[in-house]
Parts: sequence; C-alpha cells; structure tokens
Amino acid sequence: MIIRRFVPDDFEDILSIEQEAFSDHNPLVYINFYEMNMNGFLVAIDDNEIVGFVVGYQLNENEGRIFSLAVKDEYQSRGIGTKLIYAILKVFYGNLIQYASLEVRISNTRAQKLYNKVGFVSCWIEKKYYFDGEDGIIMKMRISPQCLLNVFDTSNNPSQKQVTLTKREPAFKIPDSI
Repeated sequence: MIIRRFVPDDFEDILSIEQEAFSDHNPLVYINFYEMNMNGFLVAIDDNEIVGFVVGYQLNENEGRIFSLAVKDEYQSRGIGTKLIYAILKVFYGNLIQYASLEVRISNTRAQKLYNKVGFVSCWIEKKYYFDGEDGIIMKMRISPQCLLNVFDTSNNPSQKQVTLTKREPAFKIPDSI
C-alpha cells in the first residue's frame, strides 16, 4: 500500500468512497480542501486503486484537525485507516503542530476504538453536532515522535512503501546572547 498526496484525477474515487462512508455528503468541500491545503489531503492506494483517504488542516498555531477519514468498506480492518491517521499526523508534526483533534459520531464505536488505539482521547461531547442531530465526540491527542515511529518503521517489511518521516526543525531558536 502507498499513501500519497491527493491529485485532482483522484476526485471521482474520493467522492465514491465519501458517499459510501458518510450520510452528510458535500463533494465541493473536498475541492475546497485541496485548493486551500494540498499537503493535508492524502490517499491510500492498494494495487493501483484508491481505497481510502484522509483530510486534515491546521486549525491554529498548535493544533491540526482531521476533517475526514474514510476507507472503502471492503478494505476496512486491514490497517489502512490507521496508516492514514499516522500519515496525516506526520504532516502535522512536520509543520510543528503539537496536537491533533477530530470529531466522531457518538454511534460510531468502531471509529472511536481506532482513534483510541492511535492515541486520541475523548474530551467532550458536542450536542447535535451533525446535520441529523446526532451528538459528536471531540477527541484530541498530543503528537510526538514516538507516536509516529512504529508505523513508519519498515525494517520488518522493506518492500512495503510507507510515508517517511522528515526532519523536524526546532519550534524556536535560543538566541546567541540574552
């Protein structure tokens, strides 16, 4: 499996996955995200087929927000969602973002388990968050190098292509003199 940046030719496949995964469907939002934040729109490809995607953006100076994550039904439970999450966390980390957040439907216990496994914790409930009136759980995590290393370690399977970590610049420089 390969994770790479979204390109406009991927749009039809993304819409198909998005329609399958979500009841709230707005295809224009994905074009807007691509135009405003190309680095935060990633796709997972297996055997030359787009099987999932993640969209994230910088919410503020210290926080990145995962806006959307979806994997085709027939490809779920294969670790693709986990790899997509770690890939967007890597993008956040490379931009010196320290925290990640997302929201999930209160009824989507499968996704909640995935997010907990990755390191997200439930912080609060937003009442009637979704268009249909369902509550949403806001989840957050602190991004650290340790949370990213295990997923991007290809020593056990060097033939598997992965997103690689980039060098991180310090968030600030200590002045030479005070």
